Amino acid sequence: MLESLKFLSIQIVLLFVVTSVHTYLGLHVIRRGIVFSDLSLDQLAALGVILGIGWGIQGGSMGSYLVSFVAVLAGSFLLAFVKPKNAQIPHEAVIGIIYGLALVASIMVADKISGGLAYVTQTLAGVMLWVSWPLVLVTTAVYALLSLFHFKYRERFISITEGRNESPRENFWDLLFFISLGIITVLIVPIAGVLLAYGFLMIPAAIATLFTREWGKALRIGWMIGYVASLAGLFSSYSFDLPYGPTLVITLGIFFLGALALRVHLNGRAREIIEKDGN
Repeated sequence: MLESLKFLSIQIVLLFVVTSVHTYLGLHVIRRGIVFSDLSLDQLAALGVILGIGWGIQGGSMGSYLVSFVAVLAGSFLLAFVKPKNAQIPHEAVIGIIYGLALVASIMVADKISGGLAYVTQTLAGVMLWVSWPLVLVTTAVYALLSLFHFKYRERFISITEGRNESPRENFWDLLFFISLGIITVLIVPIAGVLLAYGFLMIPAAIATLFTREWGKALRIGWMIGYVASLAGLFSSYSFDLPYGPTLVITLGIFFLGALALRVHLNGRAREIIEKDGN
């Protein structure tokens, strides 16, 4: 019983921290139209974990996080500076290629490791046994520093996202943005997995985007709904003995579908009111 309470309390705090920063960065990703950039970095982080295991570095150790960070740092440079001038090749194509290469490389490296397939599965679904209070405290501290950094330079990042910045240093700020994504990726992928890490970033932000374009309001909506959905997934996973990562992804997806249905309903009501006023 005590072990269960400890596990749940750690998760409740971790989810509160994670959904906050992920929602904010997710809003940038969606509004920039680079929706697979985080997935690419997630997969690069997973590649780092698998590479580390192949080199004898235990997953969840400081060495493993370091290898993952080097991998996502390389990906951040590619995402920030490899932007084809040819209009026929969008930036999203480069992002997709990076993701594909990272995934294939992960499979190829895992193939050379004893029990490699299990490691690929772990990087997709996460390893909750690695979660501990020290890790939660480190994650909280890092996320707090990232939040302060993005709050201080929020106007610069938002202006780039909204296409209002024509500064010659835009690539530099893009690099800082992708490094921010990379840092949270390195911290969350080993424990939550690639799929859930992507879900944390995209789904709450997508729900918020359905209802507002205002940054502050969108952040509050996404954070609140994302946290509630994550808690629902957490307790469903615990109560019904379901796999943690996939259960949270499905729960977040259900909330997104519910938000879509609500948006359709509200649009219908708005049209009815307009038609009545017109008559």
